Amino acid sequence: PPPPPPPHPPTAQPSPYNAAVDITRIRGTAAEHGTDDIAIEEPLEIRVGERAISVTMRTPGDDFELAAGFLFTEGIVKSAAQIEGMRHWGSPNVVRVALTEGSHIDWQRLQRNFYATSSCGVCGKASIDALRVAAPRQEHTLALDAEAIHAMPGKLRAAQTQFASTGGIHAAGIFDARGNLLRTREDIGRHNAVDKVIGSFWLENVALGGHVLFVSGRAGFEIVQKAAVAGIPAIAAVGAPSTLAVELAREFNLTLLGFVRDRRFNVYAGADGMWRETGA
Repeated sequence: PPPPPPPHPPTAQPSPYNAAVDITRIRGTAAEHGTDDIAIEEPLEIRVGERAISVTMRTPGDDFELAAGFLFTEGIVKSAAQIEGMRHWGSPNVVRVALTEGSHIDWQRLQRNFYATSSCGVCGKASIDALRVAAPRQEHTLALDAEAIHAMPGKLRAAQTQFASTGGIHAAGIFDARGNLLRTREDIGRHNAVDKVIGSFWLENVALGGHVLFVSGRAGFEIVQKAAVAGIPAIAAVGAPSTLAVELAREFNLTLLGFVRDRRFNVYAGADGMWRETGA
C-alpha cells in the first residue's frame, strides 16, 4: 500500500500576548510597507465586591494572579485566606474579588493614599470608562522629515543629564517639526517625565500643536493619551508601542513612531503624509 501522507504541520495559534499590525518601515529615507508583532495592552479593572479599586494596564493573562498580587503588595489584604474567590465580571477586562466574611478594608486609607500616589499613569482611575479622555481628534497629520527623526534619539540622550549619572532614568523631550529639541525632562517613571515636560509648557500657556513628543522607552497607552490631551500630533519612542497605543493613536489621527534608533523607525499610525521624503 502507498505510504500514508505526511502529517500536516500544526496550524500556528495566535498568541494571546501579541497582535500583528500594518506598519511602514523607514530605513534611511526609504519606505516599505509590512507588518509588525506588538504586545497587547488592555486595561484591567480590579474590583473588591462592588467597589472598583484600580484600573491598571496589562498584557491579558494570569489576571487572577495579577489581582491577588496587587491586593497583597498594596497592603489591601494581609493573606490569601482573605480571598474567597475571584472571577471575571461582565468582561474579560474586569476581575471581581470576593473577600471572606469579616475581612476589613480601610477604604478611607485607599482613597487618601493609594489613588493619590499610584505610580502608574492610569492605575488611580476607578473605572475603565475613565481611561478614554475627552480630547479633540487631530485634523491633519504633522509633516516630518525622516532625517530630523533619525537625529532625535541622539539629541535627547545628549540632554539627559540624570541618565548620564544614574543609567536608570527615563526622559521625555518636546521637539519642533524641524527636529529641534526645545525642552527635556527626566524621571524614573516614563509617564512622569512626560507629565513634567508637558506641564512645563502648560504652565507657560504654550500650545504644543505642531510638535513631537519623544520618549526614551516604550510608547504605551498612557503616553499616547497624554499627548492627545496636550494636543501633540506626533509621538516617537526608542522602544515599542502597544496595541492599545496604536489603536488610540489611529483613533485620534496621531502619528506614532516606534523603534526610533540606528537610522530606522516603524510608523504605526499616521503614515500618510507624515514625513517629507528626502530622497526616497
